[in-house]
Amino acid sequence: MRALRLQTFLLTAVGAAALSCNAFAADAVIQTAQQDEPTEIADVVVRALPLGRAGDDVGSHVALLSGDELVHRRQSTLGDTLSGIPGVNSDTFGGGASRPVVRGQAAPRVKVLSEGAGLMDASEVSPDHAISGEPLLLEGIEILRGPSALLYGGGAIGGAVNLLDKKIPTSVPANGGEGVVEYRRGSVDNEEAGVVGLTVGAGNFAVRVEAAARKADDYKVPDWDEPRLDGSYNETSTATLGASYIGSRGYLGAAYTEQTSRYGLAGHTHEYEGCHPHGDELHCGGHDDHDHDDHDHEEGEEHDHGVPEVRLKSRRIDLRGELSDPLPGIENVRLRAGYTDYQHQELEEGLVSTTFTNEGYDGRIEAQHREIAGFRGVVGLQLSKSDFAAVGEESFLAPSTTKNTGLFVMEEYELGDWHFEGALRQEWQEASALGLADTEHKPFSISGSAVWHFMPGWTGAVSVSRSQRAPSAQEMYADGVHLATNTYEIGDSSLDVETANALELTLRKTAGSTTASVSAYHYAYDDYIFARTLDQFEDFRLIRYSQADATFTGLEGEVRQQLTPWLSASVFGDYVRGELKGDGGNLPRIPAARLGVRAEAFAGPWSGDVEYSRTFKQNDIAVFESETPGYNMVNATVAYDVELAGVKSQVFLRGTNLLDELALNHASFLAETAPQRGRNLVLGVRARF
Repeated sequence: MRALRLQTFLLTAVGAAALSCNAFAADAVIQTAQQDEPTEIADVVVRALPLGRAGDDVGSHVALLSGDELVHRRQSTLGDTLSGIPGVNSDTFGGGASRPVVRGQAAPRVKVLSEGAGLMDASEVSPDHAISGEPLLLEGIEILRGPSALLYGGGAIGGAVNLLDKKIPTSVPANGGEGVVEYRRGSVDNEEAGVVGLTVGAGNFAVRVEAAARKADDYKVPDWDEPRLDGSYNETSTATLGASYIGSRGYLGAAYTEQTSRYGLAGHTHEYEGCHPHGDELHCGGHDDHDHDDHDHEEGEEHDHGVPEVRLKSRRIDLRGELSDPLPGIENVRLRAGYTDYQHQELEEGLVSTTFTNEGYDGRIEAQHREIAGFRGVVGLQLSKSDFAAVGEESFLAPSTTKNTGLFVMEEYELGDWHFEGALRQEWQEASALGLADTEHKPFSISGSAVWHFMPGWTGAVSVSRSQRAPSAQEMYADGVHLATNTYEIGDSSLDVETANALELTLRKTAGSTTASVSAYHYAYDDYIFARTLDQFEDFRLIRYSQADATFTGLEGEVRQQLTPWLSASVFGDYVRGELKGDGGNLPRIPAARLGVRAEAFAGPWSGDVEYSRTFKQNDIAVFESETPGYNMVNATVAYDVELAGVKSQVFLRGTNLLDELALNHASFLAETAPQRGRNLVLGVRARF
């Protein structure tokens, strides 16, 4: 049956992409970031958005991490790699898993994409589930925020993170082949990691082979109960084989990726596995004792299980294609699709306790029409399906199926110094769970933006949107102990769609010795879905997914000054406040404000940077939440470009948390039990040929 579903999906996708059989080499190549450029997109085309728009013409804030900056900042997880970019934090969970947090929002409101197609792993269900994208194999990462992410549906209502890779060639290498080799070694966790990638081609065909592997021990933590964080180790390997047919007007290609991983679950405890709800109260003692105030805990004493371990295996097939001029009036057709067969097992003392699986697909096809009365635009269709199950001791979610269909249109218009953009998206979602009520939702989203080029090198932008998201299967069907987050979760199948009314103002300067990008935003949510804490015993909470009106208000940006031809300085920071309307108080796990400075320099083959940031104390806390103290962070990089055996190479040394400060991440479920890494030095060498 599984093979039949895979075959049906691939045949459907191939049929939609059959127009690409005479494809040409795509020109969507990541522009390598110069060493003196900031991470904000200026003239780089945003690949996650249609119509080939540059960051300067996008109404809402978009950021790009690529080139040497990405190579130096890469860590074992996607969230840790992106954390520190203005407006982006991470939901850390030891060394094996972390999810991006964009403007205070994490999964299921932040969608992680592989060149526009959803990953379909289990990371949206829990922060201890790793994102299956491998940072070591990425050529770039785009972060879309606000209305710019609307085209990817309700799962991107808070933002979208698009992973850019080379697994499917879009052109034939000029000299018949190109590749990259990298090796790195880290001190804080004894990490060893390596990457190799090779693209070869001739005529109309190109093949890509790539692999990455890492092994890291538990990492060191300063000023903590133990010198290392138990269960923060990580061992991951990923391999990909891709191939494309490339013609004069487009390309059609596919890739197979397999990833295996084993990592510990830091902060995991069985102390509360006997806890259960009595109405809206939490009961953690025997049934003979109903005194809620005492919370007799004799039946929930800690068991010596050791550190639980996740063993993950993901198999994924990607299909991509583009075709120019397929029909009269159609300028371009673009296909992105992915099928994933994902499984991870959680082991206790070497025995499997719970198995999580997710089998599904996500695909979209876009058709860009030629200019009509000054309007350029794209229409598209997206289909996705997810069959998710959790079986075993810690199964808090019944097996479920979620299907989603989305139709979208985006149009743009130029008028003098103004660029106008508008988009619509209609979705139909059906969700069902074993033994529970089926649900249907029809989210509708609309957005508009205007960009004014009011002076050479200066733009101002305003964007407004009304975006809707259907509740996830977890929010509707959860019922049970979730030990990874120390919660008992209760879902609600009667949840309605949540609606975000957003306003964003952006000011950019992209020319001259001073460049800048600053955005202010306000989201007013109607029927915001969140985990309301009903009761708490020690570190264990009883939560129920509920709806209430809420607001998110924030500011983020970076200003960069070129001091000399070889030296620049930047100031950057971000702030977000999440609140329930009325007297509802603050929302949980909102990242603390940050402010920092950075200096970058280069001289001949040498380049480097040093960065200081202050993460402030977070005292705007939710009910049952604790304050987290502020901390200082100093990071620095030095790199040297050299030819090794005739191959252009770079040797680099990257230091993070050089002050070796204790850093507690308020955005994490394990803020008080799993600190971030201590001082770390990473020595690496990377060669391109």
